[in-house]
Amino acid sequence: MDKKKPIVIGVTGGSGSGKTTVAHAIYDELHGEAIQIITQDTYYNDQADMTMEERKKVNYDHPLAFDTDLLIKQLADLRHGKAIEMSVYDYKQYTRSKKTVHVEPQDIIILEGILILDDERLRNLMDIKVFVDTDSDIRIIRRIKRDMEERGRSLDSVINQYLATVKPMYHQFVEPTKRYADIIVPEGGQNHVAIDLLATKVKDVLNARGHHLS
Repeated sequence: MDKKKPIVIGVTGGSGSGKTTVAHAIYDELHGEAIQIITQDTYYNDQADMTMEERKKVNYDHPLAFDTDLLIKQLADLRHGKAIEMSVYDYKQYTRSKKTVHVEPQDIIILEGILILDDERLRNLMDIKVFVDTDSDIRIIRRIKRDMEERGRSLDSVINQYLATVKPMYHQFVEPTKRYADIIVPEGGQNHVAIDLLATKVKDVLNARGHHLS
């Protein structure tokens, strides 16, 4: 791989804000380039030593739920042209699986997650920081649909978790990181103008760094 410095784009916002959709929309706009999406959820703490009941009680919307040190180390490795073995998180077991995924360095790295702007060390590894700002009613509806359809959760468990941790943690930890964003994108992946502008900016930066775009 070309050792020219890659560009790291951070995409954050509340649960259900559409940040994953935005990350994939940017990915699609830059299709054909050397690009990788990394999700912060992959870096939830390994909880294999806990019982299932203990795992279910963990506050997954708190900064301490993540192994941020490992994320920072692996993102730094990718920026320096080193491959990583990235963990895989099992949502149904509430812990890391035994699998890992081999990830090669790329020209463009998109990091997405609810708390990626919370740690200054992590922010310092990003070139462009994006906050996806979506109405809370839309976010909870999206979360209910996703967790029931994709993660095998019951309606009651999703609502209880939202009221107990997701909503208060959003106001305490996620929303305050908006001030670190370079770009605030309303309405998530439906904002095609914002996606186009971001893709254009990324191409400009890569060209300036001497990358050969397809």
